[in-house]
Amino acid sequence: MTERLVPGDAAPAFALPNAAGGTTSLSDFAGSKVILFFYPAAMTPGCTKQACDFRDNLASLAQHGYQVVGISPDPVAKLEKFVERDALSYPLLSDEDHAVALQYAAWGEKKNYGKTYQGLIRSTIVVDASGKVAVAQYNVRATGHVAKLRRDLKIDAA
Repeated sequence: MTERLVPGDAAPAFALPNAAGGTTSLSDFAGSKVILFFYPAAMTPGCTKQACDFRDNLASLAQHGYQVVGISPDPVAKLEKFVERDALSYPLLSDEDHAVALQYAAWGEKKNYGKTYQGLIRSTIVVDASGKVAVAQYNVRATGHVAKLRRDLKIDAA
């Protein structure tokens, strides 16, 4: 597993297919602040809660200069359905081979019901306008995470 990122690290570059049928790169956000959230599976209860929380806070985050991008190992077709079903208005990216999740240390050993396996670790990385990691949070909870992130970023409630 890649060593976890810490504030001040250069954010690893990436380019991934998105739910809109194109490609999204970290360089697309150069000069902007971006919140990258890694989630295990589209359209599951926890991931839906987290994605909708970001959707519902998007305007307020944007007012503070943040853009939001979701990344999961789901195929593009599943992401398209997720966007449509839940009216998600920010990019969702497909990282089917886990390459980007590995670079961001969001892929690794997980334990569930006594079993150990490799999987996506729910994580949020905030990249500042200069391309450096400003915040790196791993093993975050789906419920309440956006509120905690807002507090950590010192963004008042909407």
